[in-house]
Amino acid sequence: MAELRSLIAAAARREPPIDGLLLSVVEAPTPPMASLATPVFALVAQGRKRLAVGDQVFEYGAGDYLVVSVDLPVTGHLTEAPFLGVGLTLRSDAIASLLLEHRPVGATAGFSVTKAPADLIDAVVRLLRLAGDPEDARVLAPMVEREILWRLLRGPNGAAVRQIGLADSSLSHIGRAIRWIRDHYTEPFRIEELAAMVGMSASAFHRHFRTVTAMTPIQFQKKIRLQEARLRLVGLGEDVTSAGYAVGYDSPSQFSREYRREFGTPPSRDAVQLRAAPSYQMPTFP
Repeated sequence: MAELRSLIAAAARREPPIDGLLLSVVEAPTPPMASLATPVFALVAQGRKRLAVGDQVFEYGAGDYLVVSVDLPVTGHLTEAPFLGVGLTLRSDAIASLLLEHRPVGATAGFSVTKAPADLIDAVVRLLRLAGDPEDARVLAPMVEREILWRLLRGPNGAAVRQIGLADSSLSHIGRAIRWIRDHYTEPFRIEELAAMVGMSASAFHRHFRTVTAMTPIQFQKKIRLQEARLRLVGLGEDVTSAGYAVGYDSPSQFSREYRREFGTPPSRDAVQLRAAPSYQMPTFP
């Protein structure tokens, strides 16, 4: 772990020549912030974090790794710092190449945290060693990435990782629905229509969606809307009414009420506080 921390700190000071490699170095604890997590493997080398996914709360720290298998709106903050972490984007094509004959399995949770075994940590360390040599990285990094994926597939979260590479898996169907909601978050929808779009019955779709995201489809859409509204209020300087309408709310009072329930502060006050707060760097992965 000591070498892993040193390698993360060194690699973060330059542009790593490895596609999909993510690094996080944060010096101080952070307040809760919402973000959209994408499919990723991440290993924590130092520090601790608390993260909420729907109605579930995860806490993880040094020596833990997490797997995100679908796009998920999350809210997290660092509880112990400095925080050092390394991640790897989970690409469906790379995973599919490892899956020659595996049966699709039922939907699994889209977010999970597990203690990292020594062989997985060793593979991540070897990948980071390559970050200092572009020529070695070009040839050897894909081999080490393949090893990391294989160890993830063999681990306790292997079902979720496996489903990323299976085009006909339940996770793949739910992933298509998630992408549709993410891309059309301002539009109303009916569960039956969304289920038909991905080739599932309404009851199976609702059950699998909640298993994967820990949210109902409506709750998922609401989180995406409110996160986007927060970005508009803080980053674009929009007023509360305009931001609410822009993300799909017809009622300013409903928007303000749900915003306060989500972030703990009315939208206008929250925007003022965030603009006045010192800037800080959030991790590049959950």
